[in-house]
Amino acid sequence: MISKNQNETCLIKGARIASFNKEISGSIKDVLIKKGRIAAIGDIFEPAEKVIDGDNCIVAPGFIQTHIHLCQTLFRGLAEDLPLLDWLKKHILPLEAAHDPDSLYDSARLGLIELIRGGVTTFMSMETVHNSDSVFQAAVESAMRAFIGNALMDMGDDVPSNSKMTTQQCLSESRRLIDRYHNSNSGLVSYAFAPRFVLTCSEELLSQVASKAEELGLLVHSHASENRAECALVKRTFGVSNIEYFEKVGLAKPYLCLAHCIWVSPQEMEILRRNDIKVLHCPGSNLKLGSGIADIFTMKRMGVKISLGADGAPCNNTLDPFNEMRLAGLLQKLKYGTDAISAREIFRIATLGGAECLGINAITGSIEIGKEADLILIRADRPHNIPNDETDIFTQLVYSTRADDVIMTMVGGKILFENNEVIPFDEDEVKSAAGKSLNSILNRIDL
Repeated sequence: MISKNQNETCLIKGARIASFNKEISGSIKDVLIKKGRIAAIGDIFEPAEKVIDGDNCIVAPGFIQTHIHLCQTLFRGLAEDLPLLDWLKKHILPLEAAHDPDSLYDSARLGLIELIRGGVTTFMSMETVHNSDSVFQAAVESAMRAFIGNALMDMGDDVPSNSKMTTQQCLSESRRLIDRYHNSNSGLVSYAFAPRFVLTCSEELLSQVASKAEELGLLVHSHASENRAECALVKRTFGVSNIEYFEKVGLAKPYLCLAHCIWVSPQEMEILRRNDIKVLHCPGSNLKLGSGIADIFTMKRMGVKISLGADGAPCNNTLDPFNEMRLAGLLQKLKYGTDAISAREIFRIATLGGAECLGINAITGSIEIGKEADLILIRADRPHNIPNDETDIFTQLVYSTRADDVIMTMVGGKILFENNEVIPFDEDEVKSAAGKSLNSILNRIDL
């Protein structure tokens, strides 16, 4: 259980501040936290119940990963050297189908530990068809901000039979999870509809999800245009592209969040822009599966909202937000030139951009007075981070800093990681349980 008191006054003293306010960004400031919110930024002499020494450190907004699969964490390294559709058919869908509640809980906890250690404070995750209660339970225990949905699949020749439900069963299970978990844990945990992708969802299911999302004010989290073979199959099956199909079934709305969006035409980009559809960019996964490079340079210039995600552990094999930032910046430089996208823009995409995509930018994603104290503290005095005093702070964060430089993670004023301890979980117990759960899964299936 988390022992840190959200209501205690906390003062982060003398850290360089990663702020989007150019007047204070990179300067050494104190950050005062009261009742879980940022109360003051500057030279603060007010006493606090807890004082954190920020010397040689950077205080930054926590990272927001908008596309992951916690259910896949146990499968890291088990689906190598395959393109997307084979990766799904031969390994990932059968492995996901073999989960039971205990293994899913262990997979989620393992992933959450990695996220917390890497400075992630908010995430959106797509789970399996069944047993998603286990992931919601782990998310509640973590005290992170979470948007979670059970994968919705009611068709698909390559989908294991026990991973498909009827359309009505999909909707009924979603309704049950919404009633039980949406806006739970003091508002930290939310439900997001998660139709897996066009090839596994009937038109009726997608249309019903569009209607329910509109009615209930919920996000819809799906995949689109990740792989050329996938795009070709969608076009042969439905006569239109992924994003055109989402528009056809009524899902092209501001609540729609689409992972990948690599192989999109100018016309589809215009659909994204016109309908304020959010793009969840996953450069590490896209490279490892050989899928391609998403054109976030053009999308961003058009005004499409972009965020970052690591995707699942088997297609990346890390949930490291620093890795995603670095790759996102380097790939656009390769494609469009060295000045294509600045480090400041990349860091914004990884933080405030994620908050904008999830509709929570009024409360988190940046260091501003009145916002929730979703903050991380990063050591900046290790050899790979020096020199730092004269270096642009965003350049340092995107291109020099590593996940193991994070020394504190805080959500809403609660400290989740400090002194090399992930406070919500017993790491040794989780790692042991994860190994046993994976062995059980592998004993249940024949890949």
